[in-house]
Amino acid sequence: MRQTITRIWNFYVEGFRSMKTGRTLWLIILIKLFVIFFILKLFFFPRFLDNPDVGADKGDFVSRELIERGR
Repeated sequence: MRQTITRIWNFYVEGFRSMKTGRTLWLIILIKLFVIFFILKLFFFPRFLDNPDVGADKGDFVSRELIERGR
């Protein structure tokens, strides 16, 4: 089992090493993931549950917000 996993790993590593545009493509993918998960989360998804008004009743706060927004 371990030998099979090692062979699969080596197959992918050698494949990416021989690619000329592979590193550039991976850099683009990593930059896009950074933008999606860090920048967008920072600006467009505020942390409502960390407000002092919510307190310990986070479940009640979420249920009230879902009911209010569903109307």
